[in-house]
Amino acid sequence: MADLNEIIAASLAVRFTKLGSVVRELAAPLSEAQFWAKPFAFGNSFGHLVLHLTGNLNYYIGAQIAETGYVRDRPREFSEASRPSKAEVLKKFDDAVEMVVRTIRSQSADEWSAAYSGTGAEAKTRFEMVLQCATHLHHHIGQMMYLTFELKKNS
Repeated sequence: MADLNEIIAASLAVRFTKLGSVVRELAAPLSEAQFWAKPFAFGNSFGHLVLHLTGNLNYYIGAQIAETGYVRDRPREFSEASRPSKAEVLKKFDDAVEMVVRTIRSQSADEWSAAYSGTGAEAKTRFEMVLQCATHLHHHIGQMMYLTFELKKNS
């Protein structure tokens, strides 16, 4: 029987991989214009949400746990005006998810319970932060689902 550390790492790795795939599936039918469109006066575009999720993962897991040196510019995640290509944005997101999976798989039982700190983080341990990042990703996927529904309806 697998030990708890192996179960936690395998389960979280599968979850992040699955959620990354869902983002890709939702983005696939969107044109470049739809990817950056804001169908509502409030909220964000699909593209800005992907930038935000990429920054979130790269900062909270990459910089703070994997020690990647990533420097986050959170306001820019929501205001990026240059609008890089959908492919480029999704590639960076995929890279962030891969980094998260590698980091998760590298954690020992003791490292999961190691103290955690990061700007804006309420988590006290690495495990809690990784779990928060998974739920944060899932939350924004819900918004992406609604955006894609609205964008398809309006096209």
